Amino acid sequence: MRDLLLGREPKDFDIATDALPDEVKDLFRNCRLVGRRFRLAHILFGREVVEVATFRAQTSDDEEDGDRQVEDSGRILRDNVYGTLEDDAWRRDFTINALYYNIRDDSIIDFTGGMDDLKYKIIRMIGDADTRYREDPVRMLRAVRFAARIGFRIDAESEKAIYELGYLLKDIPPARLFDEVLKLFFGGYALQTFELLRHYDLFEYLFPQTEDGLAEEEDGFPHILVMRALANTDTRIAEGKPVTPAFLYAALLWEPVRAEQQALLDEGEKEQTVLREAARRVVSEQLISTSLPRRFSTPMQEIWAMQSRLPYRAGKRAFRLLEHPRFRAAYDFMLLRAEAGEADQELCDWWTTFQEVDEDERGKMVRKLTPSRTRRGRKPGTKKAAD
Repeated sequence: MRDLLLGREPKDFDIATDALPDEVKDLFRNCRLVGRRFRLAHILFGREVVEVATFRAQTSDDEEDGDRQVEDSGRILRDNVYGTLEDDAWRRDFTINALYYNIRDDSIIDFTGGMDDLKYKIIRMIGDADTRYREDPVRMLRAVRFAARIGFRIDAESEKAIYELGYLLKDIPPARLFDEVLKLFFGGYALQTFELLRHYDLFEYLFPQTEDGLAEEEDGFPHILVMRALANTDTRIAEGKPVTPAFLYAALLWEPVRAEQQALLDEGEKEQTVLREAARRVVSEQLISTSLPRRFSTPMQEIWAMQSRLPYRAGKRAFRLLEHPRFRAAYDFMLLRAEAGEADQELCDWWTTFQEVDEDERGKMVRKLTPSRTRRGRKPGTKKAAD
């Protein structure tokens, strides 16, 4: 409802009903019930999934209505207590997300003042902000995501609590935070989202190692590279091009990897093995904050590894690198590094040209890089001495 009122195309529609999940399942053969924390009905129409939620309430006098489990900290572990439409509105997170479209008479139902907040472009937590963030700390990330996506400001009370309660994100499972990272950075507003996350001191709970690097070199390479990567992600999404967490995570964790790599070299480790070990340590540390499935972490590390291989192009190396399945991502990553002042721009230009020309021209480009017999130190006309 919120997006429609803002003149935006909704990515999906949320349906709420007074029917219990089992009752919805009885009505639709193509329905399955999902979730333990929040019981939902998914109705399948071909490849489309329509999500149906039952009206929920904060408390219930009837135990048969459902169940609710809350930690001592206030975080909700399970919430399946059912109620009325008005109950459901008051337990939602923000007022602009508590607007209902009544299909019977095409009216908008607003119990919480969401229409006024839409008018004045305000993101306001329903109820006491401190309590509601404690119920689900991820709501702080949602507030930032909405603010970046629709250009609204977070109201003073909701904003103040974010500064005070960001640490609660440490208690959120890494797998759930990974899902939130995808929503934050792959919605087309990654750069604005990143800036707001840092403004509200939340980024450090998602990428603590990266935050340490940014704090040390605020006006140097790391800050520029991360921002370039996020801006590039926004551009690709706007152009309808594919994006992948592997590339974005590669950019977000690159500076921690470089710092760890240098630390290992300073300890006397061999140069051939330090990158792999540095990557292993950084990824292991990152997994404490957000999970990273192997299908993304493996290509991410391949992107890193190829950065040290791209300068070596003589002989057949350039042709083999060009055929590598991760070449294009590694090349794009090198371009980002060049924009940040780290990689050699001439090397980037060489690889750009190498991809554009035909096979014969590629051969000429490589031969120019291959040392001749004279360049190796032999005089013309001399023979190699016998062993």
